[in-house]
Amino acid sequence: MWKWVNQWAKPERLYHLCGRLLPPIAVAGLAALLLGWGWGFGFAPADYQQGNSYRIMYIHVPAAMWSMGIYAAMAIAAFTGLVWQMKMADLVAAAMAPIGAVFTFIALVTGSAWGKPMWGTWWIWDARLTSELVLLFLYLGAIALYQSFEDRRTAGRAAGILILVGVVNLPIIHFSVAWWNTLHQGSSGLLQQAIAPSMRTPLRWAILGYLLVFVSLTLMRLRNLILFTERHRPWVSDVAQGGRKA
Repeated sequence: MWKWVNQWAKPERLYHLCGRLLPPIAVAGLAALLLGWGWGFGFAPADYQQGNSYRIMYIHVPAAMWSMGIYAAMAIAAFTGLVWQMKMADLVAAAMAPIGAVFTFIALVTGSAWGKPMWGTWWIWDARLTSELVLLFLYLGAIALYQSFEDRRTAGRAAGILILVGVVNLPIIHFSVAWWNTLHQGSSGLLQQAIAPSMRTPLRWAILGYLLVFVSLTLMRLRNLILFTERHRPWVSDVAQGGRKA
């Protein structure tokens, strides 16, 4: 198993693997996202308490979920890079970081927009909102560390340590509504039976769409990072020449 992983972790193989996976995943992601948004914004019924303002959850909830999921995936990649010294693992984490930061920013902005009619204010130092803001700072810190060192191994090691330390924030975000008395609503079982199927099903499609779009963007960024770090290798020159001929 480990030998198989090492084979696919070689830069040239990983580059071409990402290229093969990217088109179908991107198409599936856009289809799922458009289905979820089209269904949720156009056909799902209004909520009996919130009216149509609840529809922002089709943007907010998937972004908030995957802001944490992406960070957890980055932590796995960072741990792999630190323990087994796999250069490609560091690149995977670096590829994920800006996407996770954007998802977190979307979650914060849409959460504030949703909170305005519900709470009467755009922002409050609620435990969930504050810990999500800390997550954004962790993403930005990792991005800054990746850009602060010319040596990619040093950059990956520094960012990896920050990412692993920041993992402690994930359970704080998840359990904040249970541990503290906050304005943010508690866990409502959005994927189960807490809301009507006509509202729940498009949300599931939106969540899947966000995931597949994230994977697609990560594959695109990873291919670019591989080309940049391996730019002096002969196979990269062959790829560039092939692209010019095409």
